[in-house]
Amino acid sequence: MSNQRTAFFNGEFIAEENARLHISDLSIQRGYGVFDFFRVLDKVPVFMDDHIDRFFRSAAGLRLEPGIDKAGIKDIIHELIERNNIALSGIKLTLTGGYSTDGYSITAPNLFITQQLLQPRHEECVKNGIKLITHDHVRELPEIKSINYLTGMLLHEKIMQAGAADALYCRNNEVFELPRSNFFIVTRDNVIVTPSTNILRGITRQKTLELAAKHFTAKEKIITVDDIRGAKEAFCTSTSKQIMPVVQIDDMVIGDERPGEVTRELDTQLQEVINNVRRET
Repeated sequence: MSNQRTAFFNGEFIAEENARLHISDLSIQRGYGVFDFFRVLDKVPVFMDDHIDRFFRSAAGLRLEPGIDKAGIKDIIHELIERNNIALSGIKLTLTGGYSTDGYSITAPNLFITQQLLQPRHEECVKNGIKLITHDHVRELPEIKSINYLTGMLLHEKIMQAGAADALYCRNNEVFELPRSNFFIVTRDNVIVTPSTNILRGITRQKTLELAAKHFTAKEKIITVDDIRGAKEAFCTSTSKQIMPVVQIDDMVIGDERPGEVTRELDTQLQEVINNVRRET
């Protein structure tokens, strides 16, 4: 495998190091753009159609037109995977606001698709669970996967100082999501609940809900901090974390401070679904 990776930028496959934006692009001037990201295992994209669908929804939400249809995007991704030949990787699709002469008006977007090395998730965290802190925040346009991660990035130092792994956004006792993950609790009677408002509807979140509905009762509804206090398990979901147990939030210990049985079962089932995607492609 060559150290030089190929990227797709505005209709061309080029060396990734040559994929550059002009400073007039609205992603630079105003932080205006959308993206999506999914895993590739043994050169097989995982849940690619779901991610592409969300990418187009996000683009429409910011009035951006990719200039290529979904089938065309898929063809580009498959070609990129073949060119780069990386076994474990992530594909990132990014659409920016374009080169704007006044630094404010949306113009023809810039589309680039990149592939990057992806490290396996931290199995020690899966085994022991992670700690979160809460932070008073609701993301702007949370249903859109925009490139705006200002709050999450600014929280990094505070999270590290607390000995935590991430932050959970909340406001007025209602909890929402993490900067890059969705949040779930498991109630004392094994009902699996995830917030329904002010969130990005994650692909792993949706797959987890589908799995949960087969064996448990699964609900999308408002979750409060008080609900967390009464929960026996908690976990977060994302493309990179998959299903990650949460054992403490601020000073609240979840259950017996160990990953719970329901969380572990769902993670096992999700791994099976992912492996089936890899085998069937």
